[in-house]
Amino acid sequence: MDVPEAPAPGGAGPVPEGVDTMARDRMWYLYAAGADRPPVPPVPPGTEPPPGVPVSALPVAPRLPDAARPGDLTALPPGTVDLLEDAPFPAGRITGVPDDRALAHALVAAFGVQRREPENPFNDHRGYASVRAKFPVQVLVNDRGRRRVFDPYRRALVGLAGASDTPSAAREVLLTGRFTRLPATYRWYRGSLVQLELGIALRAVCVALQLLGVPARVRLPGPGAGERLAEFGLTPGWEWTLPVVVELAGDAPGGADGPPAGDGAVPDAVMADVVEMNRAQRFPDTPAPVDTAVPPGTPDSGLSWAEVLWRRTSGRMPRGLFGNTARPGPVPAAVLDTARAWLLTPPPGDVLRAATGALRVTAVTQSVTGRADGVYEVTAGSYTPRATGPGVPARLEEIYGYPLAPGNGCDVRHASVLWFLSFRPRDLARELGAGGWTAAQYACGWAVHGLTLAAASAGLCARPVRAFREVPARRVLGLPDDETVVLAVISGSSRFSGPLLDLRQ
Repeated sequence: MDVPEAPAPGGAGPVPEGVDTMARDRMWYLYAAGADRPPVPPVPPGTEPPPGVPVSALPVAPRLPDAARPGDLTALPPGTVDLLEDAPFPAGRITGVPDDRALAHALVAAFGVQRREPENPFNDHRGYASVRAKFPVQVLVNDRGRRRVFDPYRRALVGLAGASDTPSAAREVLLTGRFTRLPATYRWYRGSLVQLELGIALRAVCVALQLLGVPARVRLPGPGAGERLAEFGLTPGWEWTLPVVVELAGDAPGGADGPPAGDGAVPDAVMADVVEMNRAQRFPDTPAPVDTAVPPGTPDSGLSWAEVLWRRTSGRMPRGLFGNTARPGPVPAAVLDTARAWLLTPPPGDVLRAATGALRVTAVTQSVTGRADGVYEVTAGSYTPRATGPGVPARLEEIYGYPLAPGNGCDVRHASVLWFLSFRPRDLARELGAGGWTAAQYACGWAVHGLTLAAASAGLCARPVRAFREVPARRVLGLPDDETVVLAVISGSSRFSGPLLDLRQ
């Protein structure tokens, strides 16, 4: 997922002219809470990249939490890729796996490393999209009181110093994002990008559990959620999001209703804003069953689940260059129908389904067989034209934060479909309260992971981005002034290919 670097132009709504677009999340959050003209938050010192160093090249944080104990390691059983090879996409299922091994295979299927691209300057690919492949979401496992973290490279569960040894009947996977995995230059986007990726990771694990026939329930952060971080020895607590919990068996341990133990002092005003917005979520303490993470009735792709996860890509550039470049060409209309089914399949529970219902999906099409180029409103039953005519992707490329340059590719003008997910923050806040902000991000991430799988099954790349300047993008898309685009996806045919090293097991 990309991050814009240029300031947005002026326009109506809470973001005035000239404000750095990375502050827009904070301003839309305050606007949702009732501030018609929220103050522009100051940018603290130390949040600019060093001169001459692109944000893309800034150091990557460690793979595992600081508390990880490499010597305390339990290897997971091999053979996950073989199971996935035998399961047709999307309707195939994996049967006959003993319960004590099913969770292990689900973790590897959802979060294991897929491949290495020697030319790619980013981290190795997994089966889901991540902001600049930094993978800020950690996968924690509580298996009847034994609390560990999943290591995607060694395909193992690793112990955590300071983790509780309190016995528990629960079997559960906890997803928590580490804000500091992203550099300080991302400012307020450290919150939204990590929370969007939590939604992506939630669908990834729910899809894997469904493939393996493992019943599960999803519990959103509610009373006592902060205490779960300390239970796994994750300190200081402010670095981490409140966890989203996927329960497999038993009841989750209860915690005191308050800030995480060892939360510590937040180091700067921007991070304080990020933590405040995350901690505002407070959902009912009722888990929701995972009814379906895979849309029923979508056509057979002729591929296996292993192949689709392998193919998933955000696009490529050669020789270590940044960005990605697509080639123009027609795509079948059926690709749109499959993508829509994956996009609109709702996540578990009333809260996330309400947030999904509040999301508006807009598609900008180009060279789609049987459909005029233009801007479309996407609903479960139709693609309704909002404006038709050629050249909309080229107009959107003009307001994209990472233009074509000697060291950077840009695929916007050649995209087959650009997808935009937006919502009206005030409407959602009235329905879900302050937690509506994070609920919308979880729901959006859930939808986008489905879209990337649909694109991979059609041989297309799908690149989640937040790099379109907000006000002119709303004008091009025909969105109202009180609506914000929370995430977009650029999808098309990759121009470049290169060697791929298989890291699956």
